[in-house]
Amino acid sequence: MPDGTQPRQTNTLEPYWMPFTANRQFKAAPRIMVSAKDMHYTDDQGRQILDASAGMWCVNAGHGREKITEAIRTQAGVMDYGPAFQWGNPGAFDLSARLTNLFPGDLDYVFYANSGSEAVDTALKMALAYHQLRGDARRTRLIGRERGYHGVGIGGTSVGGISNNRKHFGNLLAGIDHLPHTHNLSEMAFSRGQPDWGAHLADDLERIVALHDPSTMAAVIVEPVAGSTGVLVPPKGYLEKLRSICDTHGILLIFDEVITGFGRLGNPFGADHFGIVPDLMTMAKGLTNGAVPMSAVAARAGIYDTFMQGPPHMIELFHGYTYSAHPLACAAALATMDVFAEDDLFNRGKALAPVWEDAIHGLKGLPNVIDIRNLGMMGAVELVPREGAPTTRAYDVFLKCYEKGLLVRQTGDIIAMSPPLIATEEQLGEIMSILAEAISETE
Repeated sequence: MPDGTQPRQTNTLEPYWMPFTANRQFKAAPRIMVSAKDMHYTDDQGRQILDASAGMWCVNAGHGREKITEAIRTQAGVMDYGPAFQWGNPGAFDLSARLTNLFPGDLDYVFYANSGSEAVDTALKMALAYHQLRGDARRTRLIGRERGYHGVGIGGTSVGGISNNRKHFGNLLAGIDHLPHTHNLSEMAFSRGQPDWGAHLADDLERIVALHDPSTMAAVIVEPVAGSTGVLVPPKGYLEKLRSICDTHGILLIFDEVITGFGRLGNPFGADHFGIVPDLMTMAKGLTNGAVPMSAVAARAGIYDTFMQGPPHMIELFHGYTYSAHPLACAAALATMDVFAEDDLFNRGKALAPVWEDAIHGLKGLPNVIDIRNLGMMGAVELVPREGAPTTRAYDVFLKCYEKGLLVRQTGDIIAMSPPLIATEEQLGEIMSILAEAISETE
């Protein structure tokens, strides 16, 4: 029997079943990153790769920040783990105070998990339990959106609206409906920032409410900007309409800010950018600058207070994770907050956004480019799909970018980008120059 000390296979790439990856294709021509600093990765061939994706939407403050590294190292030497049930650690309380001061409105409470997927499932459970505790037991229906991405938990997959993420997993949760997505090439192509057309798409929520009856509606969950599907920017007035309709019918509004949080739109959160306070708000990725897995759900005071009933010795919410508020994650998050403050990264992202917008829209007119979208420090370039071979054109562009020393993300026939907020104007120009070459060289 193998004892684990020797590899069972000579190809050491083979045992790793990689997530969201064409495993056979990757293992035939692997792309291995071995180190990272500031705006660059270094691959196993010693090449510098300019990061136009903030890792995976998460390294907003740039790679290898010494303050974050040292905070993790120090905490590991003091207390490596502390139980989260019926016990606490100082970092969890310090971080909660820092975060709630950053949240908009009366989002005064924060619950910790370990990934965006867990945060979403936590928020959905909170919404369902909230209505139960208020005596609205019929409010069990959850509304997502087509092309929405809310992680890979059973709840997040159910309210998510990306077909490939759903089709292999059966019926998923019952009682789910979906709003239409907000992307319309004929009306929105090459919009700078929020499109003028499309606020009326939010009115479909009224149709869903009427179909199922308001008394059955628990929550609506949307990304302020749909990131993973290719940066779908909400039309002007769209999110405001969703908030209004939810208020009218007593439905909770959940913002999934796993991507849009922590400076991506030039404010702490998308809720700040759009001036809308959701009832629950998820976050992850930028929370620790990607250094340690961590996520959280922010809740409005009225939701928290609804749970704080009954005998004080009783658990109010039967939910949590072994690694909720992990000491190392709290240390990383607190250090990340310090880095953001010291480098003024929220304002830096806001100042870079117009430069980014001009740079990405400079790609208009390149071969096969049918749309360019941007908001804050997010952007996407959509390409004409090849007949009979969708997604292959953008994948080839992705590979050419890597060959030329640039990391971008590919989703469908879209190249999506979200550079770290420490990028210089020159580096933004370099990103677009390499991407333009890759697009022009791809048939």
